Amino acid sequence: MPEKFNRSGRYMPGLDGLRALSVLAVIAYHLNRNWLPGGLLGVGVFFVLSGYLITDQIVAKWRRDRKIDLKDFWIRRARRLLPAMLVMLACVFVWLLLIDRSRLLGLQGDFVSAMLYFNNWWLIFHKVSYFESFGPSSPIGHLWSLAIEEQFYILWPIVLVLGLKFVRQRGKLILFMLAGAVISVISMALIYEPGSDPSRVYYGTDTRVFALLIGAALAIAWPSQSLTANVARNSRNLMDWIGTISLVSILVMIGRTSEYGNFLYYGGLLLLSILSAILIAVLAHPASQLAKILGCSPLRWLGERSYSIYIWHYPVIVLTSSTVNTDGFNMFRILIQLGASIVLATLSYKLIEQPIRNGAWSRTWSGMRSKPRFQWRMLFFATLIPVILLAMSVHGSTNQSAAVQVFTPVETEIEIDLSKPAIKPDHPVKKVKAPPINKQPNITDDKIKKIGAGEGVTAIGDSVILDAAPYLEELLPGILIDGKIGRQISQAQVVVDTLKANGKLDDRIIIELGTNGSFDSKQLHKLLDSLSEVKQILIVNTRVPRKWQNNVNSTLSKVAAEYSNATLVDWFSASKGKDSFFYKDGVHLKKEGSEFYASLLAQALKK
Repeated sequence: MPEKFNRSGRYMPGLDGLRALSVLAVIAYHLNRNWLPGGLLGVGVFFVLSGYLITDQIVAKWRRDRKIDLKDFWIRRARRLLPAMLVMLACVFVWLLLIDRSRLLGLQGDFVSAMLYFNNWWLIFHKVSYFESFGPSSPIGHLWSLAIEEQFYILWPIVLVLGLKFVRQRGKLILFMLAGAVISVISMALIYEPGSDPSRVYYGTDTRVFALLIGAALAIAWPSQSLTANVARNSRNLMDWIGTISLVSILVMIGRTSEYGNFLYYGGLLLLSILSAILIAVLAHPASQLAKILGCSPLRWLGERSYSIYIWHYPVIVLTSSTVNTDGFNMFRILIQLGASIVLATLSYKLIEQPIRNGAWSRTWSGMRSKPRFQWRMLFFATLIPVILLAMSVHGSTNQSAAVQVFTPVETEIEIDLSKPAIKPDHPVKKVKAPPINKQPNITDDKIKKIGAGEGVTAIGDSVILDAAPYLEELLPGILIDGKIGRQISQAQVVVDTLKANGKLDDRIIIELGTNGSFDSKQLHKLLDSLSEVKQILIVNTRVPRKWQNNVNSTLSKVAAEYSNATLVDWFSASKGKDSFFYKDGVHLKKEGSEFYASLLAQALKK
């Protein structure tokens, strides 16, 4: 995160307001609030802002001194970023050591890569998805963005100094920067595979550096120290209108964009960067009225602490959230998480960041310790915050088992080309509701046993269908269950193609997918088109405590409505309020949940 003051000494409060809006968007995204699906775009705004301010500082110093002390620059960056992050990492480490020691072994690489600022590449090389993983989230998984920024801070000053020294014309220097941005954008578009997990292009320094370079190019074209408040009224009004349109456009993108759509990776993030650069240019201008509005006290206060809020909010959310939560929205928990994040960020800002940045750690600390009021406040917060977090953690861990049991999957390796029928009948979607949940289904009940045989029925799914497999086999003798841990919809297509090629495609098909990540409607259309001759298709929606849950269920519902032989089985609604059905991960089923799930599918087949 950039420093509050640029090197010319002029404070730009509007940029702090932009920081505040961006970090609030990121927090909303990490809280899994569906009304702000594009909250992850706040990170993209931060990238552009960082590129602008860092380049603006270096250029200002170069013009003043005709040289750059790189060692001094990197020391200042380290003093700005490292202390607060190291304290946060230490707190997370101690917390896990006391509360959930088993997770520490799996997070060793995350801690080391975060401290050395290559966390994003660690996640890429170890194929850790930012979007498609339902195991316990890493409480420091958000530090990938700081790794990209720090890599930029290490390399960019060297490149920029060479450019300032050998490229005399400012226009050429801007073109070189924009050329680098274009290469990065093209890399994102080429590497991204539609319908697949976009984590590679989302994490990559190579595919995200264009935002920083666009901000850097803006700093060359629009240096803050050259801006003056003496502008004509019409020019000022035009500038504010342009900035307002850019701000509204960014907010619309945050409110309507999904990380699972192709738009972001085929120009959407580039558009966000351009809009952010335009907005930053307006907010950096001393004559801007919009800058005064965004620089209001509440937003400015949050913006000044945006770095601390960013590094603290995610571990607070992850470590105090229950993975098993079938009751949905919990405002009390969210308010506590927000409060704890801001309190911790404020303490970090006042006691760690500011004293170290100003070189006054010992002086500040000794002065504050001598005040009795400060001592009581510190004692209060030091006692209150751990108690609140511990209570939330314990509450979130109740009624959860420590392990998830699944069965050995059936894997298919043959891949066959498939022609796509185009007929898609249009009819209202059919939903199969759950049996009455005041009386749980029991596989020993004679009425349930008489539902019917499973001859001619094939179930294709992931580990959830494997949980229910023994109960499905008892309710539906003869059913063929093809499940695979971690299966995606693209892999299910191979199973269908193989069955068709061998003449073994049954007349009734159960499709249970979406646990392990999102997919687009084209992939689902392709799968269902290949089943056009099947008499009955049951499409089971999902319950998974991750961001893609609603996107998956919406896609399943919309596409199922287009096929006359498809019925949507509403497992999400059927399992509402039934935490006891699930193991600790909030996805896999215990015995009670597996029985209920199997009876739900059996009754749907009967109908």
